[in-house]
Amino acid sequence: MERVTIKIDGRGIATSPGRTILDAAEENGIRIPTLCHLKGLTDVGACRVCIVDVRGQFVTACTTNVAEGMEILTDTEAVRAHRRMIVELLFAEGNHVCSFCVSSGGCELQDLACEVGMQSVRIPYAFPRNRVDASHPRFLIDRDRCVVCGRCVRACGEIEGARTWDFAERGSAVRVITDLDVDWGQAETCTGCGKCVDVCPTGALVLKGASNAEMRKKPDVVAHLAERRSHG
Repeated sequence: MERVTIKIDGRGIATSPGRTILDAAEENGIRIPTLCHLKGLTDVGACRVCIVDVRGQFVTACTTNVAEGMEILTDTEAVRAHRRMIVELLFAEGNHVCSFCVSSGGCELQDLACEVGMQSVRIPYAFPRNRVDASHPRFLIDRDRCVVCGRCVRACGEIEGARTWDFAERGSAVRVITDLDVDWGQAETCTGCGKCVDVCPTGALVLKGASNAEMRKKPDVVAHLAERRSHG
């Protein structure tokens, strides 16, 4: 079998062609933080949290394939500084007040903030004022807590096949929508499966009735379903 030889943090690694840097790192027990990545879904490099240094160039580990002789640095001072800035920007763009969130203690963004050493946000907050959509009988969406990772869009399209979720607008105005931008409860394509809720890394998509710090997601269900589908 053909193999590709690379170096990650000075460590020689042999991996398969077509694997991503993130794949190779995970296979060898090397931690690279992620947010939009989720096993079982197509990688899109939306959040940029998994950036690594490849000979002075910052690339996303989840969407960059390995190449023979590639030298990758995952934990330099510059990489850590960039990751922290990315996480700060995610906080600044929304209203992520952890003490009032149902996903507090079970939030991947909160965990990332701790991992990158974010003690405060040095960027002015945008303080968006989006309406909470609670029109669905079981779930609700608080877009002020959305980090636009696209997990809900990919899970709904790639795993459930409903394609209820999509993106609208561009740049800082981008947001996730259901069907042709109708309230979630009016989305005729929604099956109510809850996969979008389980894969959401923050408190943006949650189960109705959950109180502060009570919401716990099950993102691993996507990998399980994707594996079952690949085996027919």
